Amino acid sequence: PHRNPMLLVDKVLEIEGGESPANRAGRYIRAVKCVTMNEPFFPGHFPQKPIMPGVLIIEALAQACALLAAKPLPPDSARFDFFIVGIETARFRKPVVPGDSLELHCTILKERSRVFTFNCEAKVEGQVVTQAEIMATMIPVAKS
Repeated sequence: PHRNPMLLVDKVLEIEGGESPANRAGRYIRAVKCVTMNEPFFPGHFPQKPIMPGVLIIEALAQACALLAAKPLPPDSARFDFFIVGIETARFRKPVVPGDSLELHCTILKERSRVFTFNCEAKVEGQVVTQAEIMATMIPVAKS
């Protein structure tokens, strides 16, 4: 459901793993966010040295996780919203700046009753810039 300026995944490069929605553990996604100077947060973070906020790197990883968890869903399934319920061991190793291509790598560690745990890394030029374990849940959207 994300739209600009909150859409933080530009392209999915690959999704690997089982095609069964019943067992998604081990599934993996690699996606990309192209970081440009036109991002709405750069004028304020920071004017003299623009750096992508860590919370938005985590959000980009969570959006990649949502794409991974949502596929495959049965064709007749309800629409779901995806919410972060926890973040563990988040580490920010290097700053992300305009011009960087942020690769988002996420793997489903476990799934239990619509609650997922993901192992996530964000990389720039092959170097890890952010690591986190993200927990999220899928909630069916009420039909109107």
